Amino acid sequence: MSEESAATPETGAYDILKVLKALPHRYPLLLVDRVRSIELGTRIHAVKAVSMNEQFFQGHFPGRPIMPGVLQIEALAQAAGVLGIETFELAGTGKLVIFMAIENAKFRAPVEPGCLLDLEVEFTRKSSRVCKFKGRASVDGNTTCEVEFTAMIADPPKD
Repeated sequence: MSEESAATPETGAYDILKVLKALPHRYPLLLVDRVRSIELGTRIHAVKAVSMNEQFFQGHFPGRPIMPGVLQIEALAQAAGVLGIETFELAGTGKLVIFMAIENAKFRAPVEPGCLLDLEVEFTRKSSRVCKFKGRASVDGNTTCEVEFTAMIADPPKD
């Protein structure tokens, strides 16, 4: 079978426990609550449930709470981290997916408490060390953020 006709492995939803196995992030900076679908080597659709209890809403902005745009980008990066870790079968190795560059970030609409933030990320280039991604965050189908970014697969910290 040629590469072009080979099926891309797709897995079902990941609950929070499987997300925690793929990512080193923890509260209050864990920004992926669930993976709805993942096509290894291709794309991921994850979700962040945006709650009024988030720490950043205390100061951004009182009276009109809005999720900071940089945290939307971080949520997309964490979804990309799950995609990278799962694609390269690195879960449990301690390897990290670390930002190298953020490009073409655009913020289209505010994200407010009480919504589900859909996080869609796809590889635009991948290798075992450096990957490029394109991401889109949305609420009810309306784009809130678009971004392209580069990340590296890094070794775990040495003790």
